Parts: sequence; C-alpha cells; structure tokens
Amino acid sequence: MNRYPMFSPQLLVSFVAVAETSSFTRAADRVSLSQSTVSQQVRRLEELLGKALFERTSHEVRLTEEGIKLLGYARRIIALNEEAHDALTGPWRDGVLRLGMPEDFTVPTVDLLAAFKREHPHLRLDVTSGLSPDLHRAYLQEELDLVLVKQRRVHLPRAARPEPLLWLDSQEHPAIEQSPVPLAVFPVNGLYREELCQTLDGLGMRWRVSYSGAGLAAIAAASAAGLGVSLLPASCRLPGHRVLGAAEHLPPVDDFELALFYRDTASAVALDLAERLIAFCGLSR
Repeated sequence: MNRYPMFSPQLLVSFVAVAETSSFTRAADRVSLSQSTVSQQVRRLEELLGKALFERTSHEVRLTEEGIKLLGYARRIIALNEEAHDALTGPWRDGVLRLGMPEDFTVPTVDLLAAFKREHPHLRLDVTSGLSPDLHRAYLQEELDLVLVKQRRVHLPRAARPEPLLWLDSQEHPAIEQSPVPLAVFPVNGLYREELCQTLDGLGMRWRVSYSGAGLAAIAAASAAGLGVSLLPASCRLPGHRVLGAAEHLPPVDDFELALFYRDTASAVALDLAERLIAFCGLSR
C-alpha cells in the first residue's frame, strides 16, 4: 500500500486558484465552483497535510511557508495530469514542450510564445513560472524540458548573460536607517535572500524579515514603499527606490546571471524555442 496520502487533482486545482488570485471568491469564479466548495476543498487539503496553507484575514489571503512549498508541486501535478490526458486523447500530435521561467518573464515573453505556437499549432506548450531554484530543480528531475533561470554562476548553462543586482531601499521611508534593518525578501531558499542576509551578517548589522513574498514585482514594490531593504535585479528598480551601496558599506553583487538550460537530446521544436529565447533575452553562448 502507498504509505503517503494521495493528492486529489481537484483539491490542488482549487488551491492553486486561490494562491494565484489571493481570493476565495475569484478562485471560485475561475474554477466554476461555489466559494463554499472551494473553501471546503482547501480545508480538506490542509487537513490531509496537517498544515495551514493560507493566512486568512478580513482583507487578504496569503500563502503560508507551507503553502508556498506546495504551490510548485501542485502546479506540476496538475500539468502532468493534463499532459497524460492530452497524450491519450488530445490533438497534440507533436507532443508537449515544458518550459519553466521566472515570474517576471511570463508577461514580456507572451508575444514570443504566441508566435512560436502559431508556427507549431500541434504542439502543446506548458509554461511553469516560479522561483529559479525550484525551476532548476524541476529541470534536473526531468520535469521540465527547457528552463530560463536566474542563478549564481555555479551551473554551466547553454547560454547566459550577466544579471546585475542592486541594493534597493525606499527614498521616502528608508529602511536602512532602522535597527534591526527590515528586509523585503523571497521565502526561505528563494533567490538573493541568502546573499542579502549573509552580507548584513558579515557587516555586523542586525536585521529582521519584514516582508516575504514569492513575486519579484511584489518585493520590488514592497521595498520602494518602505517595507524593507531588498537585493534585486537592476531591471526591478522603481521610481520610489533609493539605491544603496558603498556609502552604506554594501558591496556590489555581480556574480549572478540569467541562464538558459536544455538537454543534448532536446527536440527540434525545443531548440527552435531556445534560439528565440536566446535572441529575445540577449544571451550569449
């Protein structure tokens, strides 16, 4: 017998809908169920795991640390379920191509992916967005065919370009002047979090996590609003940001890159998409 409880795909679909909409009402509309049914399904999932997956207040619904951990797995289980169905009954005679990329690349690449799909109408394109470490782990486990990730220069990619980072704070409500210094960061094991915390530890600066979120845009907005110092790609700088550096004894962080990975056995369509991503992102081999 299986010693692990089985996840019901329907429970996971409702869970992902709530996570992505931050609302039980909007999630119910997305999955065409009543709000009470979605709430019951999420509650059943929490009872199955013995852990709370959301923090619920009168104003918002936010993922807990356990919910954040489950989200990536839930998306992959749903995708595999859909893939199995399509492989047996669907029109995708050219197969399925599984692409992973950071959340901040999903919108900018929409036109590129749309053009690619028009040229490959019988190919199913599954796109997974998430934290780069999770995407790279999924790639190593052969759950993704092609991944665009942000990483410290440790794994050798097919193509890459430097990803300069900036120490960002709020112009109007600077967090760096507080003690302990509040931080706006990704969840545990998220990109840039370890570098930020280790640097402050090395400088003997006391700090606390004031804001934690999985979305790059949300963290950038949080730091600009004064919720905490963050370490983010230069492209995330907002008008409300103040850039920190030598005056605050913070060193430059220049060993990160945007990297593309695919296998030697990649299909012709995977190589086609890889070439388009290399050109779009300005990567070098």
